[in-house]
Amino acid sequence: MKLDILAIGAHPDDVELGCGATLAKEVSNGKKVGIIDLTRGELGTRGTAETRDKEAADAAKILGVHSRINMRFADGFFVNDRQHQLELIKMIRFNKPEVIICNAVDDRHIDHPKGSQLVSDACFLSGLKKIVTTYNDEKTEQEPWRPKTIYHYIQWKDLEPDVVVDVTGYMDKKVDAVLAYKTQFFDPDSKEPETPISSKNFTDSVDYRARNLGRLIGVEHAEGYTVERYVAVDSLFDLK
Repeated sequence: MKLDILAIGAHPDDVELGCGATLAKEVSNGKKVGIIDLTRGELGTRGTAETRDKEAADAAKILGVHSRINMRFADGFFVNDRQHQLELIKMIRFNKPEVIICNAVDDRHIDHPKGSQLVSDACFLSGLKKIVTTYNDEKTEQEPWRPKTIYHYIQWKDLEPDVVVDVTGYMDKKVDAVLAYKTQFFDPDSKEPETPISSKNFTDSVDYRARNLGRLIGVEHAEGYTVERYVAVDSLFDLK
C-alpha cells in the first residue's frame, strides 16, 4: 500500500486534535491518508479502550482517511526501544508514506514526546537496508523506506510553529471528528470525573486556537507544526 500522508498519535484523538483539519483538507485534495494510533488510550480517566476503539473508527470515517490501525502498545508505558521501533518500521515500510505527521516534541502528557521521538527514530531506521523486516508473517522481506518529511503537530503546550497550514473551510470536519470521542470531551450530563480535556474551555479551544493561528497568517483557521530540519522552498514566491 502507498500512502501520501501517515498521521501517528500516541492515543486515539491525538491525530484529530493535532492535525485533523490538515488531513481533511488533503483528503479533499485527493491525497491518500492513513492514521496509526500507538495505544488504545486504555489508561484514560474517562471511557474505556473499547469505547475509544469505536470512537476512533467513527472519527476516521468523518475525516475520510484510507486506513486506521492501532499498534496496541501499552498506554503510558510504551518505550522507545528496538522492539517498538521494529513494529513501527514494518508499518512505515508497508504504507510507504511521503509525509509523516506525529506527536508534539514537548508536551504535558509523557506519551506525547515519547511517541514523537519513537516515530522520528523509526522513520530514520526504516531507511536502513540492513534492518530486515517482514509484514504479517509474510516471507518476503520489506524494502527500506524513509519518509521525505516529518511534521510534529502542536498539542497542550503552545509551541512556536515552524510551518503553518491554512485549513480554512475544514474546521467543521475537524471538530466533528474530535467530538466523535464522546466519552472524552465536554458533556454537561456526564457522570465521569473531570479531566484537563473534558472542560468546555478545552473543547472551545479546538476552534479558538486555530482561529488565532489563522489570524496571525491572515486566514480564518490554521494548524501549526514543528519540524526537525530546515524548511526549504524553490523560490521566495512559494511562501505566502
